[in-house]
Amino acid sequence: MRVYQFRHQRARAIVATPSARASRALRYAAVRELCEHAVATALGAGASYADARVVVRRAQVVGTRNQRVERLDDTETEGIGVRVLVGGAWGFACDRRLAREGAEAAAQKACAFAKAAPGGHSRALAPVAAAQGEFRTPVERDPFAVPVSEKVDLCLRAERALAHEDVNVTSASVRAQREHKVFVSSEGASIEQEFVECGGGIDALAARGGVTQIRSYPSAHGGSSSQAGWEFVEALGLEREAPRVGEQAAALLRADPCPSGVTTVVIDAEQMELQVHESVGHPTELDRVYGTEAAYAGTSFLKPDDLGSLRYGSEHMNITADSTTPGGLGTFGFDDEGVPAGREPVVREGILSGFLTSRETAARIGSGGGGSMRADSWSRMPLVRMTNLHLEPGEGSLDDLIAGVDEGVFLQTNKSWSIDDKRLNFQFGTQIAWEIKGGELGRMLRDATYTGQTPVFWGSLDAVAGPDEWRLHGLTNCGKGQPGQHAHVSHGTSPARFRNVQVGFAQ
Repeated sequence: MRVYQFRHQRARAIVATPSARASRALRYAAVRELCEHAVATALGAGASYADARVVVRRAQVVGTRNQRVERLDDTETEGIGVRVLVGGAWGFACDRRLAREGAEAAAQKACAFAKAAPGGHSRALAPVAAAQGEFRTPVERDPFAVPVSEKVDLCLRAERALAHEDVNVTSASVRAQREHKVFVSSEGASIEQEFVECGGGIDALAARGGVTQIRSYPSAHGGSSSQAGWEFVEALGLEREAPRVGEQAAALLRADPCPSGVTTVVIDAEQMELQVHESVGHPTELDRVYGTEAAYAGTSFLKPDDLGSLRYGSEHMNITADSTTPGGLGTFGFDDEGVPAGREPVVREGILSGFLTSRETAARIGSGGGGSMRADSWSRMPLVRMTNLHLEPGEGSLDDLIAGVDEGVFLQTNKSWSIDDKRLNFQFGTQIAWEIKGGELGRMLRDATYTGQTPVFWGSLDAVAGPDEWRLHGLTNCGKGQPGQHAHVSHGTSPARFRNVQVGFAQ
């Protein structure tokens, strides 16, 4: 929900003084007691398991378009969500009142919903130690202490630097979010976490003679974000990169369309982020594999018994789920089931070696221990979600990848994506491309697309660039579930080279 109302900012220091730490401890004690009361109420109403999660979130977006302030949003939400198992059936309910009556109401409703579930149920949960701990995002500069005027000025300066006679529309945006979360379970978990995110991006849209082109930085679809303070936005250098972005948008108007054919492609790190997300991340979510999540482009081409045997790609393909990555939007101390963060292989040397799991799905398959359960607010039940999913680097540089191509195409920056419900057949489009001839970049190309079938495409992976080319990209629009939820996830990738790929031109 967008709220077109801007509230006066309440600046708060991230560095905790002794008095601030004492105040924070008091708040945590009060919220923990509220969660404990919700869990006790649920157990008294017949639950065999219960957890309660309080979330307080503030989110802010500042955006400009064509040198005018287009968006000033500052929203705050808070509430408690209670999840229970009664007779083997899940129940979930929530309440926006952070008071005993709200906690009791959510717990009682959750139990009532579970009892109303038709049929017989039997569920086991993978064991987890009762966690007692906390996690806080390391922050150098509190984004909510940065004046709104400074954020607006940054966007306007970046827009001015995008200017070109063929650029018709310029836009810039920055965002910040703080989320305070407390989790208590009937198994003894008691966890406090505070997450801070920042991000931003710019876009230039050019048009001439019926042709329209767009260039974005640092990524399309809202830029890129990190779990960090305002220092991340400053380091993006939006104003510094803007002239190149505007010039490329204009140059694309005169570029030749990407020719169709089967060829070698080199894909930049930003586009590889989306490739990993759509064709590896979603199909390895184990609830999709079991068919229990099919509402939002759900299900998967994978089967449970593919674990350890399916050839997902070439020996150069190594994918890791890592919820400990510094700066990742999928980084935490504990997921929304109280499972501690960790690093687990998903694909090793091309073989499927792990799934993204909940405690329930891990117990069902007999592998893993959960750690991928997250909800996008206090009013939603946790789902199996990607944390930080990375394509591990190989060797060499981007130049080395290109030098190994006689004829091919270099693809950069996502423009569009389409993939079927099973995450098997896909077509992606990029904002810009270059012809590769004799190991060197040639003419600029526009409206390039490439298509493939997931295991065949990854089987054609020929090389991945090394650690110096590896970049972490954070996106905030991963949709899943019914009612829908949007997860914030990050992917670390290096540029990669694929042989025998169908490329073409998007009309």
